[in-house]
Amino acid sequence: MYKCIVLAYDGSEAGQLALLESRELAQWSHAVLWLVAVMPSAVNLAGYDGSIYIPEIAERDKQRFQGILDDGLRRMKEAGYQAQGELLMGESVQEISEFARKVQANLIVVGHKHLDSWAARWWRGSVSGALIEHASCSVLCVITA
Repeated sequence: MYKCIVLAYDGSEAGQLALLESRELAQWSHAVLWLVAVMPSAVNLAGYDGSIYIPEIAERDKQRFQGILDDGLRRMKEAGYQAQGELLMGESVQEISEFARKVQANLIVVGHKHLDSWAARWWRGSVSGALIEHASCSVLCVITA
């Protein structure tokens, strides 16, 4: 039975389906539910694509990610569920895995959308696939077409 569930929430269609799954699981198992959104760190925002770090843009991005998290928490509250939220900063898989360990989660729930081409899968990678390898608990991937 799950006592603590962490939902990696990004506001996407897959993330919204994962939100529905996680709240049903939390209700069924009477688990504590955490929603986390992960914002790339300033180091990740500069350099990979030739861009430069601008503090104003970083603050705008932080507000955007906080808005995504707040939206998920609002949806949970409107549906009558209690959840806590945390905005994380850094590399998604590492931050989600570490947060799950910190709160002693039994389950991580993450949305996953199948990508059409092998090139897209190779280029973007898979947060859900990497979580399975790095997490210290079970991972539920909620798949959208």
